[in-house]
Amino acid sequence: MKREPIRVLVVDDSAHNRREIVELLAGAGEIEIAGTAADGEEGLKKATQLQPDVITLDLEMPRLDGYAFLRLVMASAPTAVIVLSSYSHGSDVFKALELGALDFVAKPRRRGAEEMAALRAELVEKIRAVRLLRPAAKRRDGRSPPNPLLIGIAASTGGPPAVQRLVEALSAEPSPVVLIAQHMPAMFTRAFAERLDRIGAFTVTEARDGEPLLPGHAYVAPGGRQLWAQKRKGKLEARVRPPASGEKHAPSADVLFHSLAEVAGPRALAVVLTGMGADGAAGALAIHKAGGQVWAESEKTAVIFGMPKEAIDTGAVTRVLPLDALGQALVVEARRRGMGGAR
Repeated sequence: MKREPIRVLVVDDSAHNRREIVELLAGAGEIEIAGTAADGEEGLKKATQLQPDVITLDLEMPRLDGYAFLRLVMASAPTAVIVLSSYSHGSDVFKALELGALDFVAKPRRRGAEEMAALRAELVEKIRAVRLLRPAAKRRDGRSPPNPLLIGIAASTGGPPAVQRLVEALSAEPSPVVLIAQHMPAMFTRAFAERLDRIGAFTVTEARDGEPLLPGHAYVAPGGRQLWAQKRKGKLEARVRPPASGEKHAPSADVLFHSLAEVAGPRALAVVLTGMGADGAAGALAIHKAGGQVWAESEKTAVIFGMPKEAIDTGAVTRVLPLDALGQALVVEARRRGMGGAR
């Protein structure tokens, strides 16, 4: 039985950009253009009239900008929104995600054939991922504890707000070392780290190759590169490298988790949050076999229950919790380690 197409509303004040997006999506299986809008006001009217499955959104528009549009559409006609943004507006993207946007796609700096093909592939993939949404989603003191947790967090679509919630929760006990593999393009991860750094007790930075991994610090994997932990001369340090041939994701949760299994064993704890695909599943199994723990976000709160489900299906996951409960449980576990508790 043939499935209904995914209907897309394109909202952008540039006529050229609207045509370009429509052309990019033309011929993509399962996708249909429901309409276009030249500003936020028109977009809001058409979102109500057409009831699209997905809206692609430009943030900088006259009359009603993308932020105001997001507030209003989420209140009146909740819809999956994918923001199209330039690399120079990284902080704007995270504000949009906090207002309810599902995900974003970075506009390429160049408009060559190769760059546009990559843009089309990413945009089509993220639009198709809407079929996987759960129904509700459519709408520092420097002291090191004796046995600190090493927490690896993996996330993809819907991940930035979820990661932020966990970092906020952990501010109640900022003793672990936290490493974050969020699927995100280069040039956006630094802005993401800066945003996380402002919200709580953790010092959050974009990871740099060779820097020490310290309790009370969180390290965001740079977009387009791999982050893993290494022990040298008895001390933990971050390593950052370009992706190897055949590695689909960069940053990759599997690369990060495998390293935590190797260097931390029972002191490692992997947390798999919302996202599509299976990144993190193999690494989660490695942590489990090394004596560490693997937790996953439940379907109840995961925007897309792809990555968590794949990890759960390996048999490695010991706790499946809604997002807020995950944060509370991490605080309890960190305090237990801070008091010298074993695994």
